[in-house]
Amino acid sequence: MKLLVGIDVSSEKLDTCFLDSEDQILLEECIENSIVGASKIKNYILKFHKHIHYERIIVGMESTSVYSFHPASFLAQDQELKALGIEVSVINPKIISRFKGMFDEDKTDSIDAYRIADFLRFDRFNVSIHKEEQYLALQRMTRSRYQLICQLTEMKQHFLENLYYKCNTLTKELDTSVFGATIMELLTDSLSLDEIANMPLEDLAFLLQEKGRGRFSNPTKLAKSLSKAIRDSYRLGKVMQDSVDIVLASYANMIQATKKQIKIIDKSIQSLIDTLPDAKSLLSIPGVGPVYAAGILAELGQIDRFEDESKIAKYAGLYWKRKQSGNYESQRTSMTKTGNRYLRYYLVEATASVMRNEPVYREYYLKKYNEVPKNQHKRALVLTARKFVRLVDVLLRNHQLYAPERSA
Repeated sequence: MKLLVGIDVSSEKLDTCFLDSEDQILLEECIENSIVGASKIKNYILKFHKHIHYERIIVGMESTSVYSFHPASFLAQDQELKALGIEVSVINPKIISRFKGMFDEDKTDSIDAYRIADFLRFDRFNVSIHKEEQYLALQRMTRSRYQLICQLTEMKQHFLENLYYKCNTLTKELDTSVFGATIMELLTDSLSLDEIANMPLEDLAFLLQEKGRGRFSNPTKLAKSLSKAIRDSYRLGKVMQDSVDIVLASYANMIQATKKQIKIIDKSIQSLIDTLPDAKSLLSIPGVGPVYAAGILAELGQIDRFEDESKIAKYAGLYWKRKQSGNYESQRTSMTKTGNRYLRYYLVEATASVMRNEPVYREYYLKKYNEVPKNQHKRALVLTARKFVRLVDVLLRNHQLYAPERSA
């Protein structure tokens, strides 16, 4: 006999259904989402188990943003419940949604809790192994860093859009990035484009070298490119020019501030990853630095959570569904992208870095790149990332350092 506990989680309450393996509802109750409410669920479990010694006690809930973290952690870590062999599963909401779609019924929180418990009866779930505190702390930082990178990318796109209004040929003429501190400061300075274009070449080169603190190897060439870009660009009216300047200055400040925040998080990641013994395995791979290693470890946690490397790939969304019917089998299938987007991001970014350092991965990328005429880079990169998953699994599972592969 099994005791199945389905919990529909929200920010304020836990709709709970206690069900046995014979589909008998023992109790349904709405409980507040707090340590008091979680303790109440614990006491109900102990009470039911006291009367009937259940062979298995399974608690299931949907992964609902941050709301499921506290109740799942509380129930999984409680010593009295651990003694009973409790299994806590945080389930992908899409799986529960598909299961509920089989039944023609209303959509309420109490019904959802019952269906979660009912789903547990079929034993088609994975027990969520609780991560250690270091992994969870690291996950907070790596996910926040990912969000900042996304914001930074969006801000840069908006900056380029407005820059096109001001100087539409600049990105084409310059050999250096427009997001460098010197160029951004010059573009948002009090000087107008005409004033910059009319400056003697020597003065402009000196100004660039002064603002760049002597970093430019050929400031004269950069000054020529900048002057040509300004001369070849359209001119705006004063009202439009003023508005564009304000927007560019705002985005420039936000870009610089976001970069500083990313650097702060990177330093914190560096200090925390040193406490994880598994990090040495990933850091031994050429091209994998502390940030990429931290992003991968933070999402994977203990490698024992996964049976093999295919489960890791599926969890990351680096997985292609098979399409077969009769004698036909499709050769073109799309990647699912339904897994952990943070893990997928760090795996793909780490792969791109590894390719620049390891010939074997670079050769594999080029092989996949030349196989198709469309979407070559994206396809080749994710397929190489799938190969990289196998390496990550071997190193972490065997606690070993990287040894370069021999190319054929």
